[in-house]
Amino acid sequence: MSTLRVTVEELTVHDHPNADALELAQVGLYRAVVAKGAYRTGDFALYIPEQSVLPAELIEELGLTGRLAGSSADRVKAVRLRGELSQGLVCRPRALDGVDLDAAAKEGTDFAELLGVVKWSPPVPTTMDGDVDAAPDLLPWVDIENLQRYPQIFEPGETVVLTEKLHGTACLLTYVVEGERVIVSSKGFGSKGLALKEDGRNLYWRAVRGHDVPEVAARLAERLGATRVGVFAEVYGTGVQDLPYGARANAADAPPGYAVYDVSAEIDGQVRWLDPAQVLEEGELPLVPRLFEGPYAPETVLELASGRETVSGRNLHLREGVVIRPVPERYSPVVGGRAIAKVISPGYLTRKGGTEFE
Repeated sequence: MSTLRVTVEELTVHDHPNADALELAQVGLYRAVVAKGAYRTGDFALYIPEQSVLPAELIEELGLTGRLAGSSADRVKAVRLRGELSQGLVCRPRALDGVDLDAAAKEGTDFAELLGVVKWSPPVPTTMDGDVDAAPDLLPWVDIENLQRYPQIFEPGETVVLTEKLHGTACLLTYVVEGERVIVSSKGFGSKGLALKEDGRNLYWRAVRGHDVPEVAARLAERLGATRVGVFAEVYGTGVQDLPYGARANAADAPPGYAVYDVSAEIDGQVRWLDPAQVLEEGELPLVPRLFEGPYAPETVLELASGRETVSGRNLHLREGVVIRPVPERYSPVVGGRAIAKVISPGYLTRKGGTEFE
């Protein structure tokens, strides 16, 4: 899940093709449905992204009572309005009266705290929960921003790799050479510097033991001359999320589905991000499907974000989206960190009965 920032943005306004009283306000590559005439191209307004949870008073002010997602009807979610995908909210709440919106946009001021907007935290099922310990040696995962919010992350024509984004739950494993220690965590616990104690009933431990991930990480550390190796993978299957890819996560005779999407290694005191397809030997671990490698073009990314999944080889259901990374790895001043991004398919965002466990 990307970081939450509620910022003022300059808008580009488009006609709504199916509604005379509505228009589309564009922020980055996102578009949000707005009332016709509310904004003009070049105007500044606040953009509240998806997965934001709004306080009751702001919901009432914006006229959205009973119209948002979640059991409390307070979460911003992508919706289709008269056939057009609307992602996030574009508004000018009273709290911004007197604010120089042009200056706020240039400075990137975050208004989340002022407005009481917080990031939605998915629930944690019991199979993904467990007793935890502090884990200072854990190699953490990073939040990936959405390319549609930050389209300048990549340069036109630079070589990128697109991999399929799977709808499961992130599993973090760190192998520490000293003491041959294995640290396992989830994205949520890992962000707090916590690791799960080993338990044969826990989904993540079942996955890493069932796919011999500690043994592979140990071999990889030896090949790289690393003191620590991080293996980051998606665990998936029936009972994990609503898209199972034909795998059974609770089967007694097989481990849950497992696909590696990233690797990091501490070498000579520096942590480096590595392409799993380059550093893992063929067949050592399952990898997320590689969909494209070539020159970066936004239209290619947006096209490949949609379609059918390729994990099962049977096109069982829709694709969640794609993850984009450059070749070679580099820093991005746009996001102030690693150059990596995601794009989520519209079909995934608006599907019925979806789950978002973490």
